Amino acid sequence: MLTPLDDSPWHQLPTTFDHVGPSDVRFFDRLWFAASDRTGGAALQFTMGFYQNMNVVDGGFVVVRGDRQHNLRVSRQLRPDYRTACGPLKIDVREPMRTIGLSVSPCPGGVHGELEWSAVLEPQEEQQHFKRSWGRVIEDYARYDQIGQLSGWIEIDTGGSDFARMELDRWWACRDHSWGVRERVGIPEPFTGETARPGESLFAFLFFSTDTHGGHVQIGRRDGADHLTAEVMDRATRKAVLGRHVSLDADFVDDGRPRRFTRARLRVTGDDGVVMTLELTARGPAVAMTGLGYGGYNDGLGLGVHRGLTHLEHDTWDVSHPAVVAYPDGRRDRPAHRIQPVDVVCQGPEGTSTGTGSLTLIAEIGQFPVDVGSS
Repeated sequence: MLTPLDDSPWHQLPTTFDHVGPSDVRFFDRLWFAASDRTGGAALQFTMGFYQNMNVVDGGFVVVRGDRQHNLRVSRQLRPDYRTACGPLKIDVREPMRTIGLSVSPCPGGVHGELEWSAVLEPQEEQQHFKRSWGRVIEDYARYDQIGQLSGWIEIDTGGSDFARMELDRWWACRDHSWGVRERVGIPEPFTGETARPGESLFAFLFFSTDTHGGHVQIGRRDGADHLTAEVMDRATRKAVLGRHVSLDADFVDDGRPRRFTRARLRVTGDDGVVMTLELTARGPAVAMTGLGYGGYNDGLGLGVHRGLTHLEHDTWDVSHPAVVAYPDGRRDRPAHRIQPVDVVCQGPEGTSTGTGSLTLIAEIGQFPVDVGSS
């Protein structure tokens, strides 16, 4: 079928834009934004994903204010509506890679606002993500990352007819945009052969910027395989260095599983041989990503699932404990996937600088430090 996208000269397949090349039902295209104030009192995230072969759009908006996380999760059928909108959520790319509007219209979720994301640094392409199991491709996707700032306003329903208004004045922000085939999107993974029992696994993903540098560092270890993608830019010269080796150490809240960190240290060796150390300190509550839909939704089926023509759900969680989330029904849990605003101290040959970042650290591993990459 024809969509407004077809009135452009950028086709890459001999078909319309409502058709993607891979027939894999897990094909996705997702935009994600995160921001935090500079005092640690509040943070937010906004995401929207498109699943052409599942005929689905879904999205989420999360605001952490004090010790409460306010969650809004939405979904709709994709065709025939190819707008970057889902329920009350809307994305408006005003200047690609530079300025993007994020809108949350008033809705039963109790949060709404108008925001504008603007770039501070140029986007950085990650190394391609690729993984096979028993000959079947289970991951093959691209992603780019970018540091920016966020301004605008948000109102949160605090009960009755009262709303708490938050003014955002150039909050530190980051975003990513990923597309391709990814595990566990829309459907459970099929059984294709016996696999070894899961061993130690690790995933650490940092976005950061300081007075002098900025970029991303991402390392992973799963099923005996390592993944590394890192790029650090000098903000004065705009020269970027790719990471070739990363060492990670961390201090944790307690011995519970999954583990939550209080401090972390990344030692990044660039392809120019220069070593940079990033000292990271948790600041304020971490965002529990199930509230945004990652692994969540009330049905427990996660992202990319067809939930009818339209769907909206919302809740508010207590995130006052650094590791445990308290839900409205009295349950308590330790979600593995949480994203933590951090203070950053960057040390390198040219001296020390300070700034802000966002760190995901999922550590199902016994010994630290962990080294990933070439020697």
